[in-house]
Amino acid sequence: MMSDGANSMWGGRFAGGVDAIMEAINASIGYDKRLYGQDIAGSRAHAAMLAAQGIITAEDRAAIDAGLVQVQGEIEAGTFTFRPALEDIHMNIEARLKEIIGEPAGRLHTARSRNDQVAVDFRLWVRDQADAVVTGLDSLMRAFLAQAEAGADWVMPGFTHLQTAQPVTWGHHMLAYVEMLGRDKSRFEDARRRMNECPLGAAALAGTSFPIDRHATAAALGFDRPTANSLDSVSDRDFALEFLSAASICAMHLSRFAEELVIWSSAQFRFVRLSDAFTTGSSIMPQKKNPDAAELIRAKLGRILGATVALFTIMKGLALTYSKDMQEDKEQVFDAADNLMLGIAAMEGMVKDMTANQDALAVAAASGFSTATDLADWLVRSLNLPFREAHHVTGSLVAMAEKKGCDLPDLGLAEMQSAHSGITEEVYSVLGVDNSVRSRVSYGGTAPANVRAQVARWKEILG
Repeated sequence: MMSDGANSMWGGRFAGGVDAIMEAINASIGYDKRLYGQDIAGSRAHAAMLAAQGIITAEDRAAIDAGLVQVQGEIEAGTFTFRPALEDIHMNIEARLKEIIGEPAGRLHTARSRNDQVAVDFRLWVRDQADAVVTGLDSLMRAFLAQAEAGADWVMPGFTHLQTAQPVTWGHHMLAYVEMLGRDKSRFEDARRRMNECPLGAAALAGTSFPIDRHATAAALGFDRPTANSLDSVSDRDFALEFLSAASICAMHLSRFAEELVIWSSAQFRFVRLSDAFTTGSSIMPQKKNPDAAELIRAKLGRILGATVALFTIMKGLALTYSKDMQEDKEQVFDAADNLMLGIAAMEGMVKDMTANQDALAVAAASGFSTATDLADWLVRSLNLPFREAHHVTGSLVAMAEKKGCDLPDLGLAEMQSAHSGITEEVYSVLGVDNSVRSRVSYGGTAPANVRAQVARWKEILG
């Protein structure tokens, strides 16, 4: 049984009873007002087509167009009153249009439904966001490229399992994120191509008996073509799901680098320094600089992935065509897009801001027997040992160095030869970390020459 306190809260919120509850649950104007620009663009294109087809008069079209321009001006000036009783952005704009131009406003909705109207508005908005993300990714990729070019030959440890594995170059590590972000960019571009079909003219679900020209409205709104099936047109939200899916993968990539920044900027690693612009001090420990921006970017994936799961869950049980459930499609897409753009911008700022500590990177690169694989490879190349035997010899030398408390290059030749008599002085030429990274010349490898070639390739791609 509901407590008095709960009843009081409920009564205060919905004192108007059933009408207040239904207004609250139906209204989407609190968030879909963001679609005003797309809604007005769609309406202007629709009115122009109706006039061109002789469905409304040129005079009515002119009045509608001028009125819509005025409405847009009022919204952008902040003088427009959004009314929850009118439920959504479409009805708010249409009601204000009627106040401005009178009876011709009623002709705007000819051969159109709110079903295809919201479908085109939302698709236009998501298309604009995909374009904005691509632009943001371009800038972020250039920031990583600048770091890669500057540190093409700076040595640092490469990790597996967060354990020192083999030396790599700073530039090569930066380029790994350029590759990731390049795939993200291609996913948004690909999704944009697929979403670039116009649902306007599908009407409620079955099309219309009016002689409309859907190709004209599609072209006017920058679409490649009209959608081919009216049922699918009003019920499809694949474009939003694809956007969210691409956003989730992109946010995951941002989160991975954010995690590296958190680790690298710690006192234990000291690989990078971040300025005060992207860190905050502790309220009690004066020596600390906390990488708050990186940590917040790391958390953004939770929101964005949550939005993705939410929309999949909303859509998965809906029979064709439109259901009111689909009103819940926008809020999380808006939130995910906002947070992705914020994350991209903040990450660009941090990548430009961070300074690599080359000395700390070099010391770490040489630690943990990081050139053991180079030693094993040398044994295979120079002594023609099977790799498994070379692996065993190298392992025994690592154990010897570990026992002595030194690194592999510090072992004497006699000690080396105690593990295998064929080892010569030449072995020392492969044990330095600089020699190691220079030797990794296979395509996609970490050699500085490779890094510079990849930087040049990406600069050409990005233009």
